[in-house]
Amino acid sequence: MTLALQTAQTQARRGFWTMARRDAATGYLFIAPQLIGIVVFVLVPLVLVFWYSLHEWNVLAGSFRFTGLANYQKLLSDPAIGEVMAVTAVFSGGLALLNMSLALGLALLLNQKLAFMTVFRTLFFSPVVVSLVAWTIVWSFLLQNNGGINGLLQMILFLAALQGVPRELFEAARVDGVPRFKQFYRITLPMISPTILLASIVTIVGALQVFAQIMILTQGGPGFSTTVLVYYLYQQAFQFYLFGYGSTLSIILLVIVGALTFIQWHLRRKFVFYEN
Repeated sequence: MTLALQTAQTQARRGFWTMARRDAATGYLFIAPQLIGIVVFVLVPLVLVFWYSLHEWNVLAGSFRFTGLANYQKLLSDPAIGEVMAVTAVFSGGLALLNMSLALGLALLLNQKLAFMTVFRTLFFSPVVVSLVAWTIVWSFLLQNNGGINGLLQMILFLAALQGVPRELFEAARVDGVPRFKQFYRITLPMISPTILLASIVTIVGALQVFAQIMILTQGGPGFSTTVLVYYLYQQAFQFYLFGYGSTLSIILLVIVGALTFIQWHLRRKFVFYEN
């Protein structure tokens, strides 16, 4: 009986631990670090920020008391919030439009069969004649969230999309006598519209989070003329030490980013073609 029971238990364990379950467990182990990172560094802080927004937390006064929706009511009556939102809209919209237009223009230029060897040689040789300290400072700016490297990568997205457009379409258009600007409008833009959608979402979200440039150049002035929402959030939380109201502003920023992303994503049904 003992041997039979052990055999049955062994077969039961083997039956449970199937190859499919082993594969699933392996997959979960691979994604576990990413999931833990998201929970610890994204979800938990997000919950805490929402909890703080329901409190009046003044570090200087040492007070932390529950106020419910008082911070959100304060937001509605804040005399500066209207101007801050307007500046944020103009700044983010202008930055996204100029950034994407420049990136697409450079990608169109690089997509042509032109010789840039002299420029490339100069760029590759320039670190030799520039001091190490200067290049370190330059790279510190290039590697920022809104620095040159991310801008270059965005241009590369457009370049990859342009190179994926079938050449036969342009050849057929040239045979039919279609002008170049119509080729761009009727062929190029529809074919790269999925990449434009992706780049627009990333660019607008990044533009709404611009902080370092405003902090260094203008500190939000003169007046509120360059005070975007992120910088206003910083002022309330880290200059005036109103962490509850600062948390409320961060929730509003999250809602704005989520709403814009939702709208852009659903507009793809009308403006995005050839989406895989």
